[in-house]
Amino acid sequence: MTAAGRTEATRLEGALGRVRRAGRALPRPTSALRSLDFPLRAPTVPGGVEPLPEEPRLGAAYDTAWARTPLARLGRLALLEGAVRPLVKVVADPERRGYDRLAGLDGPAIFAANHLSHLDAGLLLTSLPEPWRHRAFAGAAADYFFDGRAKATLAALALNAIPIERTKVTRRSAALAAELIEDGWSMVIFPEGGRGSDGWGQPFRAGAAFLSVRTGVPVVPVHLEGTGRILPKGTSKLVPGRTRVTFGAPLRPGPDEDMRDLSARIEAAVTALADEVAGDWWTARQRAHAGQSPPLSGPDAGAWRRAWALGDRRSHRGPARPPWPLRR
Repeated sequence: MTAAGRTEATRLEGALGRVRRAGRALPRPTSALRSLDFPLRAPTVPGGVEPLPEEPRLGAAYDTAWARTPLARLGRLALLEGAVRPLVKVVADPERRGYDRLAGLDGPAIFAANHLSHLDAGLLLTSLPEPWRHRAFAGAAADYFFDGRAKATLAALALNAIPIERTKVTRRSAALAAELIEDGWSMVIFPEGGRGSDGWGQPFRAGAAFLSVRTGVPVVPVHLEGTGRILPKGTSKLVPGRTRVTFGAPLRPGPDEDMRDLSARIEAAVTALADEVAGDWWTARQRAHAGQSPPLSGPDAGAWRRAWALGDRRSHRGPARPPWPLRR
């Protein structure tokens, strides 16, 4: 070996010696970890390298595909008919109206309802007639129903719920909902995006209208009455009472109608149904035709006036006095 070769070999041997000494200085793994190797345990991150952030698995990122497998659908059928419907009957005693308005409806639809209580999704899903009841999914708040593993699993299994962002429209949620609708599933959605704090409604957002325009399926307006008294916002205590579920005539997007115009029509239709429940069908239709239906948001007045105007919506089926615009 030449002098240069011997010098290079000496340099490499010295480098290997330094590596061995550095390795002996590192903490030794426990016996349990020593017996495992990748892929049975996660690979380590080299020192000085920033670990990649973990991908979120809850909230809007929760994967609900498993809830539509045949086994999960069978379980949901048993749960919906054997537990949820009897519970809704005992707690909410619903009166269901307007099924005749769905007579000509064929295929999937978007059922858009006002929102007063966490009871609303179960009440509406169990009120859907066949064939929509067992091929429907619900849009649920990602930050509430999907913030924990157990809660997310229960929502996906019992309600076939998918996570929807309330504060913004995300491509993931919209794409998943549209894909399911195009695959023949109907959707239950609450366009207000959340429950009102005082028992009155909030302005509708354009989510239901956007999906209708995108997929071409009709929107069925639905009005729910009484759930805000049974399980109001801010409490977990159930106070059994009576409710009404009123279905309206399906609305189809016009050829040149955008989602804002359709969203306004949906809100007006639900508002007219609320007026119909509070009074009578003929008077409600006259006011709806004139654009004078009492708004779901209630009177523009102080808290005491709004609470007084809410009146019998919080206590009994049917008002004991005229609806609030007619009171003196």
